[in-house]
Amino acid sequence: MWHARKDRARQMSNPSIPSKSSSESVDTRRSEPRYTLVATADIVDPASETRITGRLSEISRAGCYIDLLNTLPKDTLVQIRISRDQGVFESLARIVYAQEGIGMGVAFVNPSPEQQTILDAWIAELSA
Repeated sequence: MWHARKDRARQMSNPSIPSKSSSESVDTRRSEPRYTLVATADIVDPASETRITGRLSEISRAGCYIDLLNTLPKDTLVQIRISRDQGVFESLARIVYAQEGIGMGVAFVNPSPEQQTILDAWIAELSA
């Protein structure tokens, strides 16, 4: 587990390093730049009513990465709520990939205009 986190940290610090699971670089897979953000993420799988809480570590306009031990399967549609001092962002989301025992990548699915405004304000703050 430590090696996986170390590899992920190395990859995050140099996006041109391909991940071990793919020959594509991070730059070619991501449509939006990601920013470091520590916040609480509450995830609900409406189909199974499973509720999990994790620690958000990265965010972009398209999605985020959540550190947590028990992940949900890829392609699961969930409701996500991200909380930080500057407010709360809520959206439907889809699990893009999961790394059991480490975390999962989540893509936001059509956030409302009000929620997109909140997310855009956070991104503007983080990119400044």
